[in-house]
Amino acid sequence: MTAIILHAPFAGWAAPLDEVPDAVFAERMMGDGLAIDPLEAVLRAPCDAEVISVPATAHAVTLRLANGAELLIHIGLETVALGGAGFTAHVAAGQQVRRGDPLIDFDLDLVAEQAKSLITPIVLTSEGYRLAALAVDRAVAAGDPIAEVSGGQAPTAVAPAEQEAHRTDISIGVPNGIHARPAARIAAAAKGFASALDIEARGKAADARSPVALMTLGLVQGDTASLVARGPDAEAALVALKRLIETGLGDEHDATPRPVPSGAPTAKGALRGVCAAPGLAVGPAAQFAAADIRVEARSRGTEAERHALAAARAKVATELAGQGGSIALAHEGLLDDPKLLALADAGIAAGQSAGIAWQGAILETAEALRATGQALLIERIDDLHDLERQVLAALAGEAGRVSRAFPDGAILIADLLFPSDMMALDLTTLGGICTARGGPTSHVAILAASASVPMLVAVGDRIADIPEGRAVILDASAGWVDPAPDDAALAAASQRVDDRRRIRAAEAAAATEDCRMADGTRIEIFANLASPAEAQRAVAAGAEGCGLLRTEFLFHDRADAPSEDEQAAVYEDVARGLGGRPLIVRTLDAGGDKPLPYLRVPQEENPALGLRGVRLSLARPDLLATQLRAILRATGAGDIRIMVPMIVDVAELRFVRALLDEAADALGLGATPLGVMVETPAAALLAGSLAAEADFLSIGTNDLTQYALAADRGNPATASRIDALHPAVLRLIAATGEGGRRHGKWFGICGGVASDPLAAAILIGLGATELSATPAAIAALKAAVRRLTMADCRALAVRALEAETAEAVRILAAEAQTPAFEGATA
Repeated sequence: MTAIILHAPFAGWAAPLDEVPDAVFAERMMGDGLAIDPLEAVLRAPCDAEVISVPATAHAVTLRLANGAELLIHIGLETVALGGAGFTAHVAAGQQVRRGDPLIDFDLDLVAEQAKSLITPIVLTSEGYRLAALAVDRAVAAGDPIAEVSGGQAPTAVAPAEQEAHRTDISIGVPNGIHARPAARIAAAAKGFASALDIEARGKAADARSPVALMTLGLVQGDTASLVARGPDAEAALVALKRLIETGLGDEHDATPRPVPSGAPTAKGALRGVCAAPGLAVGPAAQFAAADIRVEARSRGTEAERHALAAARAKVATELAGQGGSIALAHEGLLDDPKLLALADAGIAAGQSAGIAWQGAILETAEALRATGQALLIERIDDLHDLERQVLAALAGEAGRVSRAFPDGAILIADLLFPSDMMALDLTTLGGICTARGGPTSHVAILAASASVPMLVAVGDRIADIPEGRAVILDASAGWVDPAPDDAALAAASQRVDDRRRIRAAEAAAATEDCRMADGTRIEIFANLASPAEAQRAVAAGAEGCGLLRTEFLFHDRADAPSEDEQAAVYEDVARGLGGRPLIVRTLDAGGDKPLPYLRVPQEENPALGLRGVRLSLARPDLLATQLRAILRATGAGDIRIMVPMIVDVAELRFVRALLDEAADALGLGATPLGVMVETPAAALLAGSLAAEADFLSIGTNDLTQYALAADRGNPATASRIDALHPAVLRLIAATGEGGRRHGKWFGICGGVASDPLAAAILIGLGATELSATPAAIAALKAAVRRLTMADCRALAVRALEAETAEAVRILAAEAQTPAFEGATA
């Protein structure tokens, strides 16, 4: 059958069908497809077709394509209830239409205000046909290719393996596919082996040491590929990289900003976009334009240009190293990418200047990424152009970054922002950010969200017309910006912003004080940390200590394990950053779903239930002994305690205790508190025996929840089922608390639920005396806890344990604690 290309019927945000908040579409009861959150009010034919039907309410249309497939386009959700209000059909059943012909007009504002959502499913309803999405998780313009409909494809022939090569098949386990950060981690692991390593897919081969080459393969989660190794350690390299790639590379995606469905009311005359970081802001528009960079076109000779490019790259690398963080790390990987460097060097060898050659290398690489059709990879093109600009600026001896000051509370208006722009801005003075282009999963969006700056992307070119200094309203949570609000709208929005600001300011002002409940009960509010740089920032945010230092950052992205001296120095830095406050250091929680390539652990069918956490320490006691000695050496810098992950029973704890005592004796040091991280149902049920020998218990609700509910938090199909307030999880928390109380041992919570103010009352009611949260959540969490009493918390906890579902628990918490929490959640 002939394949048909579907084109976007209107401009908007293209999304997977899974994100449609309606089970009929999301669970594909009607068929496969995708969805678009529209930014314009005319639905046009996505291809040449015959109209099969248009309901009287004109909220949908069904088309028969030239290959016989039938396609449903349903404007918004539950829009049939509008009875046709706001919809005007231009076609009828039996009519032939051409691509781009108008099918239905609709009132964008009216439908947005009255329907459940504007998100529009586009669904292939015929059996025997296949729909392959070409554009999801990104903005599309009307007419852009979005999907291909075919009657099936012939199997692809597999080339025979070369005899001299070692080969294995792999399945991509990275949640968002091989984009910049996972590619950088694969490349770093590959560089730890002497063998040549390639990944082959779709008839192409990519050097595993090249992040760019890996990204151009366009591999997404669930894709299969071949890993090929040639060299002296080929078999070991295959085992390590296969494990790393298939178990997801520890790629965290829970904090990635997602598009907000368009169900919220839109201001009259507002421009719609996609939420990259939620929030509301009112302020003067400040148009941003990147500085022009002079590029020398004439070559001064091959060696001179090579030297100039190397010097410019070195300067940029130094700046990136000073910034730190995963985004800077990904940029460093691109800066040293062998494929990019080879392309640039070829240009220089052909007589180009360093600047022209670098531009050409970036352009060719960007086009290769664009050709993959993968949204996340296409968004990484912005990172390439950011690096292009930074290197060109270094070549020209110019700053290359924003230097102008912006008014306090300004709404920054830009065509597109790069990560280097964001890092040069004082985000604390900005009210919000609005860009014509970009997407909600870009690195810039991540930076905005982490700084709590409201950000709207993919708004379109009309924002360039907003006059400098004009007061605008940015409601990123609702997905719109009002470029010309009237006085009443400005006053109302300003009042909302002021109310939120007062609440947050009051919370922040009190955040550095010890946390006590309304009845005087002391509750410690700690922070979860993953690097020394975070310690001082956490203290400034109100952290009274660190309830979980994830030490994996020391072990990842390297060819071998860190030395005792290196670890000790880092632990001392964290302890000093906390200023003597308690520091709970978790021993290495790697292996399984968080693999380290240099450990070369055998392949496992179910790594989440495999050799991870303390089990890896039991298998590699040398690693654990080195880490324990390093932690003990740092105890002079602060109040340090040690916590062991993934414990199941007391035998594992005794093994670690013996190693700890041996290390302490060798160093001539006294006892250091040793606790258990309760992450398995077994540990929760055996909390009494564990508490008899442990000094404290701390519940890691993230893993405990996935194990208790048999739902993989790294699997998109099951991740939505995970809720730490499920009654089954709460009963395990209660069992842990009871076990600790029997032996006079305290217990805390260091999982994600500890950052949720709504959950605080239940957790405290179950007996937790310490909550370890993300630093950004501490001020609101403390404010919420200070309004509680222990009697009320215990009563709520009893009711929560008797509930039947997580939703029922959340309803109970909201109903019982609304007065206490409305400030914290504003």
